[in-house]
Amino acid sequence: MIRNVLSIAGSDPSGGAGIQADLKAFSARGVYGMAVLTALTAQNTQGVSGVQLVPGAFVADQIRAVFADIRVDAIKIGMIANAEIAEAVAGAIEPHQNIPIVLDPVMVAKGGAALLDLSAVEVLTRRLLPLATLLTPNLPEAAALLNGPTAGTRAEMAEQAQSLRVLGPKAVLVKGGHLSGNASPDVLATASGLTWFEARRVPTANTHGTGCTLSSALAAELAKGAELPVAVADAKAYLALAVARADTLSVGSGHGPVQHFHELWQMAACETEEQR
Repeated sequence: MIRNVLSIAGSDPSGGAGIQADLKAFSARGVYGMAVLTALTAQNTQGVSGVQLVPGAFVADQIRAVFADIRVDAIKIGMIANAEIAEAVAGAIEPHQNIPIVLDPVMVAKGGAALLDLSAVEVLTRRLLPLATLLTPNLPEAAALLNGPTAGTRAEMAEQAQSLRVLGPKAVLVKGGHLSGNASPDVLATASGLTWFEARRVPTANTHGTGCTLSSALAAELAKGAELPVAVADAKAYLALAVARADTLSVGSGHGPVQHFHELWQMAACETEEQR
């Protein structure tokens, strides 16, 4: 049975992040993707130049419409933008806590634009974190949620992952992509303890939408029934190849997107070559 996964996030018209990245990742991981829009952005690979928010009540209407008709096997939550939308999303998904919920606390775009009002952090922490099966902050996001300094070491990452679990999510994956050096480790904090996932940093500027893509891939794997550590390993392996193949695309002059369909397009190219 093909699983259905719902993304609740903002739109990126350049296709590299947000809802567009989520739907690509869902398709690449073999699940049917659905999308509830929280915001429209004017952005490209160079940055965000404008944001138009969807009223919170209409965000909730979108969510309820999906659940009224379609089986939802997992939810990914991305850009929430403000307190009103955060409250609306929390209220609409609270009746559905029996399915995996992956929360990616999108706060700042790759180019530095703020994507979450400060007033929304309190609502996100109070209402949405306790609903999350998995919280996936990067280092600046983890620091913002804890109102503390950005982690600069593995020990500080581990400490912040455990501190975030105290706020309510069942598990926390703190992503170490902002650490200095050639390594990019992530740490998963669960009730059972800490698990580290090691990775080498890929030398590319095309990393737009990596957080969206990872959280969507995680939601897809959880929807398919994978245990959390396996889901993390599989999603990270998928993202690593998507980043490694990002330079095969030619999209924009800034931070380009990752190659979501690296496996599918490579297979298609091989089949074409064999037919010649």
